[in-house]
Amino acid sequence: MSRSIVVGISDLAVARNPDILVTYALGSCVGICLFCEQTNIGGLAHIMLPRSSQFSEKTPNRMKYADTAIPDLVKKMQVHGANPNRLTAKIAGGAKMFETQGDGPLSSIGDRNVDSVKSILSLLRIPVLVEDTRKNYGRTIYFHLDHGRMEVRSLQNERKTL
Repeated sequence: MSRSIVVGISDLAVARNPDILVTYALGSCVGICLFCEQTNIGGLAHIMLPRSSQFSEKTPNRMKYADTAIPDLVKKMQVHGANPNRLTAKIAGGAKMFETQGDGPLSSIGDRNVDSVKSILSLLRIPVLVEDTRKNYGRTIYFHLDHGRMEVRSLQNERKTL
């Protein structure tokens, strides 16, 4: 019997078939679904910001940033038995939810999150198979670990299975 595991903002989780990983309210945040087809182990990270070096925190939450959350997710999946050389990615989010002015650290944050996620996945040699990113609406992800299906739901659009 499958169970749904909710991944909050600035959080990540790893599970295996038949479980479903879920994250809600992706606006400018990006949800990164990693899957190892060989083992049916999957992971989901819900990142808020592109790079930890751009923001100063005394005790940073590594799961908040794409540059630290993605490598941590890969390591955690490996501990659970996934082959890091066989991982694939599906991503969603990175929307432009509000108009911002200027060049501050939060301007165009959705675009910068998507660009950072893709860059880090490329460095780790993890191919992005599909994406539902950018635009101007929020999303919720259901990541089914039976075959690595990412279901994207939003209020404005029909449900997509990628």
